[in-house]
Amino acid sequence: MIHYCFLINRLGKCRMEQWYDIVSEKDQAKILRETTALVLGRTSKLCNFIEYRGLKIVYKRYASLFFIIAIDPTDNEFITLEIIQQYVESLDTYFGSVCELDLVFSFHKAYYLLYELIMSGEIMETSKKVIYQAMMSQDLNEAVDLENVPEV
Repeated sequence: MIHYCFLINRLGKCRMEQWYDIVSEKDQAKILRETTALVLGRTSKLCNFIEYRGLKIVYKRYASLFFIIAIDPTDNEFITLEIIQQYVESLDTYFGSVCELDLVFSFHKAYYLLYELIMSGEIMETSKKVIYQAMMSQDLNEAVDLENVPEV
């Protein structure tokens, strides 16, 4: 099971966070701060797995962003790396070549892509084509909703 997912930049600024466990805001901030320090403190020559608070932290860096997922100790780290890869490829398919600014200005789209891929801490969809079609359907629904807004 996935417990949480973060996207942080090289400076440690959190760009996205998704929690699949019930955690107080105080603990969320502490976990985010400690996880960020652990990941940013590692060199690129070290493996992408860390044990932290009884969980496995799996991370991967793409350009200026770190994609971080915490999983159960018994879960497979390589499948988690594939989940990260799938998410990055889905972001790239939707945004073109995704960058940090896409996540800042279209964060709702990035979250929607994540929701299509992972639900309640479990992988739900593995097909990039199905995820992309869901995104296009969502965009179409938004466009229809905007056309039906009454003028003021």
